[in-house]
Amino acid sequence: MDNSQSAMKTLVYFDLFDYPLTKEEIGLFMDKKVTPDELTSTLNELISAGLVIPHAEYYSLKNAASLVSRREAGNQLASQLLPTAFQISSFLYHFPFVRGIGISGSLSKNFADEKADIDYFIITKANRLWITRTLMHLYKKLTYLVGKQHFYCMNYYVDEEALSIQERNAFTAIEVATLIPVCGNGSIQNFFIANDWIDNYYPNYIIDVESRKNTRHSWLKKSLEFILNILPADRIDNYLMKLTSKRWKRKEEEHQLNNAGRLMGLHTNKHFSKPNPNHLQKQILELYQRRWREAKEKMELLATNV
Repeated sequence: MDNSQSAMKTLVYFDLFDYPLTKEEIGLFMDKKVTPDELTSTLNELISAGLVIPHAEYYSLKNAASLVSRREAGNQLASQLLPTAFQISSFLYHFPFVRGIGISGSLSKNFADEKADIDYFIITKANRLWITRTLMHLYKKLTYLVGKQHFYCMNYYVDEEALSIQERNAFTAIEVATLIPVCGNGSIQNFFIANDWIDNYYPNYIIDVESRKNTRHSWLKKSLEFILNILPADRIDNYLMKLTSKRWKRKEEEHQLNNAGRLMGLHTNKHFSKPNPNHLQKQILELYQRRWREAKEKMELLATNV
């Protein structure tokens, strides 16, 4: 694949979210190595062909300056929300058996809107995921009382035995690459090592693996873990997994929708709890593949007419 197709694939993907990119961002998310000079030349060719439209420092497939305004407003709001996300991450790290916390979702890509959630990626001690998740979600119920539930979207859990992401595609590669590490005892770094397959998708992207906050376990966290381990923790964890999985299976069967109007679904086993990849992830990838086929056909048609 030449540079033009690689750059177009990147622009097509982010165009799904109406998100124009800078030249540097296009290079980071291309699926082949490229130098700055090569990238400049490639973008100039795509602009001359009428495939890419420049807007100040940004590039897009759409001739809509409003997308730049939307992006810049979203970047500004994200910068305002990130300190809150860091603070909450530090708080969540003190829950029993939490071994790593990262910020994910749109905020990890430096974008937020007026309806933005704060999404968290959470690593737990092996075989304690469901105890941790249950305690954290019991706390989340309290946040509804003050209307702050959208600051506590703890929707992706893995434990230390399941650090490697099973679904390997453009969507998950971007989610892994852009994850912002906040707290951890080394588990976040091990997570990135276990998912070095993303280099095959984005070889120019340099991952930030360093945690930003104090990673020491508090005496309260250590005490709670000690008490919980005295109990039949394995049996409790298994029971909570079965209970939660059963409840979410019922939601899927009833086609319940979340606040964004999307089907609710949870993919679970002993070592992970994550959004069902057959829902949003599948929809985005299918749309991406269709848009990319259309863009590729247009490029090939232009090439034959030269």
